[in-house]
Amino acid sequence: MTHKFEAFLLFSVLLGMVACTETPVEAPAPFGALPTERQLAWHDLEFYAFVHFTTTTFRDVEWGYGDADPDEFQPSRYDPAQWVEVMKAAGMKGVILTAKHHDGFCLWPTKETDYCISNSSWRDGKGDVVGDLSREAEKAGLKFGVYLSPWDRHDLRYSTPAYIDYYRAQLRELLTQYGPIFEVWEDGANGGDGYYGGRCEQRHISGNYYDWENTTALIHELQPNTIVWGGGLDARWCGNESGWMPEPNWAVHDVEAQDYWNPAEVDVSIRPGWFYHEKEDGDVKSLEHLMKIYYESIGRGANLILNIPPNKEGRIHPTDSTRLVEFGQALKREFSRPMPAKDVKSFSATNVRGDSKAYAARLVMDGQRDTYWATDDSISQASVTLTFRKPHKLQTLRLREPIQLGQRIEAYSIEIQTPDGQWEKKVEGTTIGPQHLSRLDGVEAQALRVNIEGSKACPLLSEIQPFLVPEE
Repeated sequence: MTHKFEAFLLFSVLLGMVACTETPVEAPAPFGALPTERQLAWHDLEFYAFVHFTTTTFRDVEWGYGDADPDEFQPSRYDPAQWVEVMKAAGMKGVILTAKHHDGFCLWPTKETDYCISNSSWRDGKGDVVGDLSREAEKAGLKFGVYLSPWDRHDLRYSTPAYIDYYRAQLRELLTQYGPIFEVWEDGANGGDGYYGGRCEQRHISGNYYDWENTTALIHELQPNTIVWGGGLDARWCGNESGWMPEPNWAVHDVEAQDYWNPAEVDVSIRPGWFYHEKEDGDVKSLEHLMKIYYESIGRGANLILNIPPNKEGRIHPTDSTRLVEFGQALKREFSRPMPAKDVKSFSATNVRGDSKAYAARLVMDGQRDTYWATDDSISQASVTLTFRKPHKLQTLRLREPIQLGQRIEAYSIEIQTPDGQWEKKVEGTTIGPQHLSRLDGVEAQALRVNIEGSKACPLLSEIQPFLVPEE
């Protein structure tokens, strides 16, 4: 009897193990264009600074003509450590410096032209703004990038083949002497009037003058992790300099062709101009305006590069720095209370891929980017509902797709269930992609539902994160 009982017990345990073992479900196939590793890392940065600074600053103009004497560059209280301190306080994760703007003046001791910082009496000709800022950024844990204007209104070689060799030689200097470069910014302003070695004339170029394909190949050869903005295919302009991303925002070059991943960056200045002008000291963007920019750029799946121009002293003006500190504090407060998953009583979905725990609705709040809720391949419309243990006042909702598998969702809505049991639609949206932020403005909710109303392939969500109203 004893042996029979032990055998029965063993059989029962094995049967239970078989019953509890889930048959693996095939993962959803990637859809369309996919981001590279360097693009995925770039998406995570989200928010960084632009710094416009050159002889143009001292002439109180936006575009230098290319005829300024290098000795005009004389910042009297130059302090890049102060710049970086302000950027950190604002919550930025990197900085891009105009190493050379359209005026052609170079902020590092380049060997390729005498029109550079070495020929200014400032610091006895031994200055190097690129080197100084790259070191300060590294100390502060910020990524560093460079802007190198393709247009050069000073150089006599501009519009000839020799200029391309010059431009690439300068890229080689910047990408081999200043540590890791997270982004190279190549402006779209190309050709027109300029000094051009004293000729003061118009110079025009053809469509493929810069040979961007080989220029980009050189950048990636020297720094494989660098994002090329402008001439390359790594990132694109949002289409305006006002601080907002149009919707829908597809992070691909062609939505139908799905040919390559080409995410958007929103560039805007904290002032009306890109360079410092004393007359604009009263026109620094308000905190409310900056918050609006944040939600309409980063909140719509783009990265945000906010320009902070140093003044003639070489410092960030007190009005700008004060506003940026306020902005950083406001952002911390806005996202200070992410709802913990333990406050959710239940997660449910109208469809779960293969009814598998590997793709369950609860994964949208597990804090992991590489896990996600997924549906069966035949599904293009589905809903996920989060029911809370008690009513909560919701400030913001963040949604993310696992973009390593492509961008899929093209229409969605957000509903909340009020404490009295009524469902109300609060948001109707289009794309999600890297992320989408929706302000819910303190609405009290017993439950929250995300409805996917259209998707180019089976919908996936890696995050549904409610943020509660900040405490007073």
